Amino acid sequence: MPFQRIFAANPGTNHIFKPPGHRFMKAISLLLIPLFALLPWAASAQNSHNNPLSCAHSHNDYMQAAPFSLAYRHQFGSVEADVHFRNDTLFVAHDANDISADRTFDKLYLQQIIKQTNQNQGSIYKDKSRVMTLLVDLKTSSQPTLQALVKALAPHEALLAPKGSVKVVVSGNTPAPDQFGQYPAYIFFDGRPGVNYTAAEAARLGMISQDFHKYSQWNGKGIPVEKDRKALVDAIANAHAMGKPFRFWASPDNINAWKVLMNLGADYINTDHVAELGTFLSGRKNAEYQSTEFYKPYQPTYKNNDALGKVKNIILLIGDGMGLAQIYSGLTANRGDLNLGRFLNIGFSKTASSDNYITDSAAGATAFATGHKTRNRAIGVDSNLVAVPSIIRQVKATGRKAALISAGDITDATPACFYAHRPERSQMDEIATDYLKEPVDVLIGGGYSHFDKTKTADSLKARGFQVSNNWDDLASMKAPFVLLDDKHVVSMQKGRGDFLKDSFQKALQSLQSNPKGFFMMAEGAQVDYGGHANIVPYVVTEMLDFDKLVGEALRFADSNGETLVIVTADHETGGLTLLDGNLKTGYVDGQFSTSDHTGIMVPVFAYGPHSLDFRGVYENTEIYRKMRKILEEGGRGGKK
Repeated sequence: MPFQRIFAANPGTNHIFKPPGHRFMKAISLLLIPLFALLPWAASAQNSHNNPLSCAHSHNDYMQAAPFSLAYRHQFGSVEADVHFRNDTLFVAHDANDISADRTFDKLYLQQIIKQTNQNQGSIYKDKSRVMTLLVDLKTSSQPTLQALVKALAPHEALLAPKGSVKVVVSGNTPAPDQFGQYPAYIFFDGRPGVNYTAAEAARLGMISQDFHKYSQWNGKGIPVEKDRKALVDAIANAHAMGKPFRFWASPDNINAWKVLMNLGADYINTDHVAELGTFLSGRKNAEYQSTEFYKPYQPTYKNNDALGKVKNIILLIGDGMGLAQIYSGLTANRGDLNLGRFLNIGFSKTASSDNYITDSAAGATAFATGHKTRNRAIGVDSNLVAVPSIIRQVKATGRKAALISAGDITDATPACFYAHRPERSQMDEIATDYLKEPVDVLIGGGYSHFDKTKTADSLKARGFQVSNNWDDLASMKAPFVLLDDKHVVSMQKGRGDFLKDSFQKALQSLQSNPKGFFMMAEGAQVDYGGHANIVPYVVTEMLDFDKLVGEALRFADSNGETLVIVTADHETGGLTLLDGNLKTGYVDGQFSTSDHTGIMVPVFAYGPHSLDFRGVYENTEIYRKMRKILEEGGRGGKK
């Protein structure tokens, strides 16, 4: 095809900018290449940064409600303007009949650029390493339109690449390549794949572009078929071999398509949904997680898994905020394997509170601890806010010992429901004093300040409890004891380390010699924190840490054959969905729909004798009733 025909074709425009230099792209063999592997995007001196928003391209930007300013506010790396030359003026419009006297290139773009560069001391963005591409699509005859553009830009050459931070790339009705050199150095051109450019001509190319539909009819759902994927990757790789960024125009425009294009290696993501793409790209840091360490889950024996015999010990593990997506994010990060994945007996818990479709942790844990539905924010009381006994009272009545562990504040909702009775979860000082009425043999977590200021710590010492706020004392403490070290219940990302594992082992050491057995509740509190914060790495690292605790519980259950392990959640937090992942590399990409809880059912995993009792779909209060029946009968007498 003659060059002139290629360039006369309207690029239609679905463009994006991602800095060039992806040499590794030639080796791409899979579609789902994690985004992290594409960094750094900027290999050129003009785009030496790692900002995901540099790849965002506002397609037909002039049709947005706020041309230029909306894309600029979202820190886009590229904007597009269709221009028509009429009566010595460059107008911005898609079609000639859309031309309006007040919509000129000077007003909508050039003056806006001048304003921002003046505010940023000569740079388009405050980050002086960043470049904005201004793609000017010539809709009228090449020579007069381009000459008018040169004339408009000439007084501002210092702001334009290669001298400045705004790179003008001309598309649409461009001149033939052998004429590129006739134009000033601040005019770059939009090239096409398959054209044999000379070195001098290639030096004037700002990017390589092509119609997405030349390679694929993919609609943006799922992934392109392999034949199309290879054609798309090859087109990108050819541009990268020239050291040029690549863009598709007319590409699908939705969140899945954006991610697939990024995985393919496209340097620009074209969108008409500026705010949505801006939010998506600006959240990349909090959306992606890449594991660097992996562990082998424990392999259970299943020896007593379906038995209906004696249950001496019950271990209840609560992953606060842990839904199926959180579990699968952890499974993905650990290359497709978790301790939770080894359970055979699984059910689902319906989590609604007495007054709301969506529970909070207080009402959710009250259901486990007391068998009563209650109002959100209420601790250890029924829906009339009347105190009801917790499972701990039944545990003690059978001669068993008890332990409560949390990777958060021990006066927070979930652990508090096992010993306190308050209408409002924020009454944390009062919750601490309630511990004096229903203490357990081992209490480990954070929240010492509440025990200190209410003199609860002093009262416990007077009763013969060992009390400490120093994690280093753990090994030497003897039951009954309370260890609450706020400095040691930070997130995994901030160095909590083996807190849950070590606490669990200490509790076992303290309780397992009791001939009647024990009850232990251990909470992975911060899966929930990560969901509220909408930070995928936070969620995944907490999920993995909680799963390691699960492995320790399974190992102990196999060691004696009389231990029932139950693993569940009080609710799901964040409305997490998994947009992308890689089971071979441990890469996770997630998106949240809310910063609060959701009403979705949560799984209940059970292992050991009477684990069959926990199959099915039931209210969260049934977990209490099943445990109580097992405690009362010593695990004998068959299923409930």
